[in-house]
Amino acid sequence: MEYRHLGHTEIKVSAVGLGTMTYGEQNSEAEAHEQLDYAFEAGINLIDAAEMYPVPPKAETYGRTEGYIGTWLKRHNRRGEIILATKAASRARDLDWIRGGDPRLNREHLSRALDASLKRLRTDYIDLYQLHWPDRKTNFFGQLGYQHQADDDAVPIEETLHALGELVRAGKIRHIGVSNETPWGVMRFLALAQELNLPRAVSIQNPYNLLNRSFEVGLAEVAQREHVGLLAYSPLGFGVLSGKYLDGQRPAGARLTRFERFRRYTGARGQAATTAYVQLARDHGLDPAQMALAYVMRRGFTTSTLVGATTLQQLASNIASLEVDLPPAVLSGIEAIHQNNPNPCP
Repeated sequence: MEYRHLGHTEIKVSAVGLGTMTYGEQNSEAEAHEQLDYAFEAGINLIDAAEMYPVPPKAETYGRTEGYIGTWLKRHNRRGEIILATKAASRARDLDWIRGGDPRLNREHLSRALDASLKRLRTDYIDLYQLHWPDRKTNFFGQLGYQHQADDDAVPIEETLHALGELVRAGKIRHIGVSNETPWGVMRFLALAQELNLPRAVSIQNPYNLLNRSFEVGLAEVAQREHVGLLAYSPLGFGVLSGKYLDGQRPAGARLTRFERFRRYTGARGQAATTAYVQLARDHGLDPAQMALAYVMRRGFTTSTLVGATTLQQLASNIASLEVDLPPAVLSGIEAIHQNNPNPCP
């Protein structure tokens, strides 16, 4: 396993991180523990969760993912060897079971969210506490164009940072990160942290894959110059880049088969690009999923690539992508496809 610095800190995280959003929905507790065991033995030390998980989110499964990780940590007593990351939910119209139905990134809500996560995870501190998405209304979760709303009553970033600073001083958080953020948002967090001597974000968790390289437009420079590395989620575009959904295929038990809400990577342009990427991989004797993951893992702004799986076989193959070398012909082929069909699934 390869390890990389988490932002400006001395912490080193595995270049492959374990995403856990299937735990409690597609994966049972026993299966989750089996995956955690396998990942740990493979050298993965970064485990990423969220209070909202599993996904799709619903009241009856809220917090279950963290609960499964907590029972694993208690059973193995490995807390000191794990870099544990989780996230606080922000406001959303359809999460009425989270903190009274109006979760916000203010002092009261962040304190409540963190304490509940600590209890479920059976630990007294979080290594990386992330804001799952902005409190303000901006373009994220597939929205490319920014639409300004002057009447937005968002919690000010300064207020959020002050609240996080209190939790860091209390010893409940080691470092903070952002997620689903924009270039303006990241730079604002960094500027206020420096100005007010508050915690500095050390990572950004955004989607990044062959079908969605929008991170490169503004955030890649921020990530590298400011040492706020990318924790790349959806590196396979919900599994689409494996090619298993091409030509209308819907494998039994697969995510897109079970949940119709995951349509972000299945439009006509996405399918056309996926077909080209899958063919490129096969022309060079590569597994399409491993090619897609290897590309994300070797980008200069990527700190860790979060892989998720529903089976151990998938997890093993995903982790092995770190050893895949992409020759110049493959890299040039990827760029040619991207130029012909850029960011078909933002």
